[in-house]
Amino acid sequence: MTRRQIALLIASLAVSGLFLWLALRDVPLQDVIDTIQNADWMWIALSFVFATGALFLRGLRWRMLLDEQVTVWRAFLMFSVTMLLNQLPLRIGEVGRVVLTARAGIPVGVAASAVIVERLVDTLLVVIALALALSRLPATPPLIAQTLTLFAVGVAIGFGLIVLVARRPQIGTAVLDRVERHLPVVWRLIARFNPRKFVGDIQTWLYGMVTPRKLGALIGWTLIGWVCSFATFYCLQSALRIENIDMILAMVLGVTLATFTVAIPVSMASVGPFQGAVRAAGDLVGMSPAASAALGFIAHGTTVFSYALWGVTGLIALGVSLGDVVRKRESAPSAQ
Repeated sequence: MTRRQIALLIASLAVSGLFLWLALRDVPLQDVIDTIQNADWMWIALSFVFATGALFLRGLRWRMLLDEQVTVWRAFLMFSVTMLLNQLPLRIGEVGRVVLTARAGIPVGVAASAVIVERLVDTLLVVIALALALSRLPATPPLIAQTLTLFAVGVAIGFGLIVLVARRPQIGTAVLDRVERHLPVVWRLIARFNPRKFVGDIQTWLYGMVTPRKLGALIGWTLIGWVCSFATFYCLQSALRIENIDMILAMVLGVTLATFTVAIPVSMASVGPFQGAVRAAGDLVGMSPAASAALGFIAHGTTVFSYALWGVTGLIALGVSLGDVVRKRESAPSAQ
């Protein structure tokens, strides 16, 4: 292993260890184990069905973003591989999806833009859901409120830039002209990637994407996909027989806070941050520490298992290996 890989491994272990300690603080580990062992496995099986449904629906959304240039099955597999790769440190899944999409003959610029739009819409929905959930609490923790505000500002800026570039395609050309004239060193570095075609592909896709019909479909598929994600979590709460709390509020807080753990890139498969987020959600709604800690482990296990099963299936069906996707991520821009 290189020094960089060793440093990354140490950082990942440290982050996971810290958050696992936060998730398990003041909770006897045996209580957590007993809670999981007494779970209703029928509810867990149903949660896996919903987790698979969430992947499939997001695959349909990915196909729509690509103007249906790939089959439903292929889009589902691409997204599944994305989520599998996102379990690795540095979260390379989105880069891997761009590589897989380029292999299907779709311009890299289109794939990269589709990923960005998809992430912005997901973030917008999570921010709205979390804000609504927090409004039902007596007091909002300052850290959560500040993080929520930061993400909201970022989403607003992102959408503003997308609409601007979509409606004024000359902006991209003007920027490239300025780089070529005033920054020749930079231009020589990017020239081999055919930047004018790259930007042109993005502008053409954005112009067709920013329409009422396409945006409506994007929002619709996003909402349905997240309903499945929330249902997955609700089933697991039921599996653990959690009672005497607001189950819907706990579900929304658990899913949304866990989603933000993706922003911590150095943990392996979000082990630790995920459990810490679910524990925090449980504390906010008055869930017992043992139940929230157990819920964090069982929810994380269910989602990672679905990602692993369908992600490996995707790698096999698409005829690529994990190494292929990781190695080719560097050469993807020059493939067009």
